[in-house]
Amino acid sequence: MLAPAATMPIALDVTTLFVVATCITALLGALLLFAWAKNRIPALAWWGAAYLIGVPSIIAWSLEGLVSPPLPTGVANAVLFIAFGMMWNAARVFHGRPVLVSALIGGAAIWLVACLFTDFAQRPAARIVLSSAIVASYTLVTAAELWRERRKTLRRRWPAAFIPILYAAVFVCLFSIPLTNLLPAGRGTVRLSSGWVALSVLEAMLYAVGTAFIVLVLATERTLRVHKDAALTDELTGLLNRRGVLQAAQGLISQQARKGEAISALMFDLDHFKSINDKFGHAVGDKALHLFAATADASMRASDIVGRFGGEEFVALLPGNPADAKVVAERVRSAFQTAGSTVAGCNLNATVSVGAASGPPGTEFVALLAAADAALYRAKAKGRNRIEAQEAAVMPPASATAQPRARARLDGEAAQAAESNRDPAGRSLVPGSA
Repeated sequence: MLAPAATMPIALDVTTLFVVATCITALLGALLLFAWAKNRIPALAWWGAAYLIGVPSIIAWSLEGLVSPPLPTGVANAVLFIAFGMMWNAARVFHGRPVLVSALIGGAAIWLVACLFTDFAQRPAARIVLSSAIVASYTLVTAAELWRERRKTLRRRWPAAFIPILYAAVFVCLFSIPLTNLLPAGRGTVRLSSGWVALSVLEAMLYAVGTAFIVLVLATERTLRVHKDAALTDELTGLLNRRGVLQAAQGLISQQARKGEAISALMFDLDHFKSINDKFGHAVGDKALHLFAATADASMRASDIVGRFGGEEFVALLPGNPADAKVVAERVRSAFQTAGSTVAGCNLNATVSVGAASGPPGTEFVALLAAADAALYRAKAKGRNRIEAQEAAVMPPASATAQPRARARLDGEAAQAAESNRDPAGRSLVPGSA
């Protein structure tokens, strides 16, 4: 007669657990490498390779002492530690940080040196403590790297770091729990009442699955962000395009409104650009545009927004009053007058005209650009290579005074850009905006 299920001891076969763990790790490694081949994100290749390197280490650890001749002491663990080091460096690569080769192999080197001492090699508890410390250290620094994603809010960042921290916590707990004293006498079987080995294997599998999931989510977000950035970037100059400027402007205007500070706009137009194209060719004209973009970008502050609005026309939005706007405008104008004297070996003597406008907190972007556009036309009419500011000292927040020509050109684009910054629930997606 069979004993009631409630009184039967629950047991797990460790060998089976290791086989399952090996298969899952290999499958996840192949999946990450496939994702890398599709998206070409280098971090995915590092993660996938780390998983696949972990597979032979698991197999070698399982067979250690069962093969003849026996494997060198500690080699299996050393390979596993290298895999953990690769995962940490994968997180670094994901955020554009350099690979630390010495730190990658540091855990394995410490382990192999320790295994040279006979007393350490023959003390399972000491081996467990050191291996747990190495693994916990790698997972904690991996969590720290994943936490570096500054584009995410705190609420969205914590899942990426939580799984490595949880995994590290399990190994930290093992510091004071010598597993060798908990191992049962039976071959290959661990009872759940004292199954720390089974628990560590199960937790390792969950960590592998959870980390792979987080990595794929981060990679997907990175791919979407790259495509979005490409849609908002001018291909020739590398600056924001018209749509990108309109989107970025929403956040800066809202930020200035909350701070109660003025907002300014600059409009740039390269002088006699059609003549440059006609005389020297469009290739030289493109180089002139690229040179101005680089000059303007280098002359702007980190808080300023600058982009190409189309053709030879550029726009900048910056926090500050009219005096601040004139200082920035003059810095760009004079720098380009110097840099544009010779372009691609041609004596262009290229210059730029600038229109500047400023408004109080809450000034609409369309109205601000309309005033800057009108000032730009005055600069053109007065001889070019100069700066003209808005005629009115202060613009009202309402845009009723905007020039009809500028308003007709910008109203639809501003509305479209503002709409693209909203999620389905109507919440703003622009950092710092309402």
